[in-house]
Amino acid sequence: MADYLRPTSLDEALAALSDRPWTMLAGGTDVYPATVGRAITADVMDVTGLPSLRTISVDDGVVRIPALATWTDVVRADLPPAFDGLKAAARSIGGVQIQNRGTLAGNLCNASPAADGLPNLMALDARVELSSASGRREMAVGEFVVGNRRTVRRPDELVTAILVPLPSRSARSAFLKLGSRAYLVISIASVATVVDVGSDGVVVAARIVVGACSEVPTRILPAEAQLVGEAGSPSLAEAFEPADVADLAPIDDVRGTAAYRRDVALTLVRRAVAEVLA
Repeated sequence: MADYLRPTSLDEALAALSDRPWTMLAGGTDVYPATVGRAITADVMDVTGLPSLRTISVDDGVVRIPALATWTDVVRADLPPAFDGLKAAARSIGGVQIQNRGTLAGNLCNASPAADGLPNLMALDARVELSSASGRREMAVGEFVVGNRRTVRRPDELVTAILVPLPSRSARSAFLKLGSRAYLVISIASVATVVDVGSDGVVVAARIVVGACSEVPTRILPAEAQLVGEAGSPSLAEAFEPADVADLAPIDDVRGTAAYRRDVALTLVRRAVAEVLA
C-alpha cells in the first residue's frame, strides 16, 4: 500500500524528502493521466498544503513564480510585456479547468519535450530554485532539464520556485505553436522569443527558443546573433534560413515527421520575431 502525505509546512516536506523518495503531486494534471487504469504504487507527497508556495511576487529585480502557481495565476499576474509569450502559452494549455489546476513548476519538472512552458522560461532566462533539508541551490532552466522526462532534481529536493530576472519594460515577447487544432493539443513545434529594442530602435538583446523539436528546448543562436545590433524591424525575420535551425533534432512520430517539424520551426521563428518587432 502506497503512503500519502500532505505536509503543512515546507520544513515538514523537506524532512520527509530527506527520509525517502516521493512522487510529487501539485496540480496533478500530469500525475493522474499517467496512472489511469492502474493503482498508484509509489508514495505520494501532496504539496498543495503549502500556501507559501502559491503567490507570484516581484522583489529585488526578480519575478518569483512559486511551485504552486497555476497557469491561471500566471495569466492574471501583473507582469511586464516580456511575459506576454508565457501568458500566451498559459492560455493554450488544456482547457480552463487544467489551467486552474496545472502548475508551471509541474510542467517544468515533467520535462516533456513538447512542454509549452519550457521554451518561454528559457527565453526569459529563468532559473530553478531547488530546496532540500541541507539547503537551496539554483540553476538555469536549460541546465535543469537534461532530456525527455529527465531533470537533475535529486530525490531529496523540491522545486520551490522559478526565478526570472525582471526584464526591461522595452522587452517584448511572443509564443507560437503548431498543433493539429487550436486548443487542447500537444505542440508539433513551438517557438518562444523575447526581444529588447533600445530607445534608439536598435535590438540590444534577443533570445529565441524552439520546443518540441529536440529532447530539450533549443536556443536558435544564429538567429539571435543576426538580430542584435540591427534596427528593429519585422523584415529582419525574412533573413532567417534553414541553416539557422540546424541544431534542432526533431523526430518522426504520429504528429509529424522530422523534416516537417524542422520546416515548421523555421516558419514559426520567422513569424514570432516579426510579431515582436512589428
